[in-house]
Amino acid sequence: MDILRSRRRLITLCHGLTGLMTAVWGAGLPALDARLDLGPAAIGVMLLVVASFALLAMRAAGRFSGSAGRMLAAALPCAGGALLLAGIAPSLPVLLLAAGMFGLGCGATNIALSTQAMAVETAMGRPVIARMHGFWTLGAAGGGLLLAAALHAGLDSRLAISGGAGLLVTASALVGMRLRGLPTASGAAPASALVPSVDGDTGDAGAAPLRPGHLVALGMVGAAAFLTEGAATDWAGLHTTRILGADPATGSLVYGVFFAAMTVMRFGGDALRRRLGPLRTVRLTSGLAAIGYAAVLTAGLVPDRPVAVIVAVSGWALAGAGTALIWPIVIGTLAERGETAQKLSVVTMISYGGGLLGPALIGFLAAATSLPVAMLLPAGLAVLLAITAPPVIRCCRGIRSTSSSTPLTTAVPQQQ
Repeated sequence: MDILRSRRRLITLCHGLTGLMTAVWGAGLPALDARLDLGPAAIGVMLLVVASFALLAMRAAGRFSGSAGRMLAAALPCAGGALLLAGIAPSLPVLLLAAGMFGLGCGATNIALSTQAMAVETAMGRPVIARMHGFWTLGAAGGGLLLAAALHAGLDSRLAISGGAGLLVTASALVGMRLRGLPTASGAAPASALVPSVDGDTGDAGAAPLRPGHLVALGMVGAAAFLTEGAATDWAGLHTTRILGADPATGSLVYGVFFAAMTVMRFGGDALRRRLGPLRTVRLTSGLAAIGYAAVLTAGLVPDRPVAVIVAVSGWALAGAGTALIWPIVIGTLAERGETAQKLSVVTMISYGGGLLGPALIGFLAAATSLPVAMLLPAGLAVLLAITAPPVIRCCRGIRSTSSSTPLTTAVPQQQ
């Protein structure tokens, strides 16, 4: 059990470091845009490069889920090194190279983190994944606010981004060494103990393995959630600067507010999930996301610019709280049913694919029309989540039969 706790702490720390890297990338985009005069089309191309390389890495990483610890130890420093290059990039081609490296690192990291986190939750026999993701959003919020403060104080964006990235490379390399040094963990608890049935449906660890169609449906729910989240990661700051006329430091602040709201919701998410059950929780949170995006769209119509910024910040906060628990509930469904790590990687790839491709699509839509029009995409998906996510989760949790698959607990082991 001590080994399991050590692994949980290290995986939680890895979530925090990944959040910090996301913050350096997302909160730094307004400064990169201003320094290199990128524009929506170039930003869209850059985000598409990130998405493409991340999906390639996910496809490869899904086949090596048993080596998730070693994969994580290599992928995190790779992503940090790419950020360092992005921070000092003198031109768009160099920035695109850094974007490709960042995508590779993020893709492998996402698969490794999801595999390890769900294995730890299943082995512990109680929900812990929302809290792990809470540290991810804590890192994202804290990193965004720190970067905003540095830029607001007049620090050169190249020094702020590359300096932060250098510290992250060092920290992730040290954590990776600790993770690989852990011996095998054992002592899994029954997955069925994770979430009590309080909303009329029953998650069953002895259920039949989910079919491909069910995996795709779960993946699409995750993809919609990640796209609405990715819209904030990559476009909240740019929407604030380009549409509402705020300065880059304020744009970075909006990014930080979004992830601060996500952090608060995720730290309370495990208790909320146990109290309300996954279906009521997903109904509540997806509804908040839809209201938040409605406020963001309304902000562009407010003539008073300071008031418009306040409305937008409030909307991004609600959207952050609303999207915070969708992904933990999706993969929590897989853990409750005792699904394999390979199936988790399929759902993860579909979900993160939507989150990675979506912001690039928003960029192309913004270039062809306008950014406010492009933001209708994540707003519509937030509404769609509120309608479709509960029945998809209910269906996947309610399929019962004899299980013949190897549960996710097998992903905790192996000398990492």
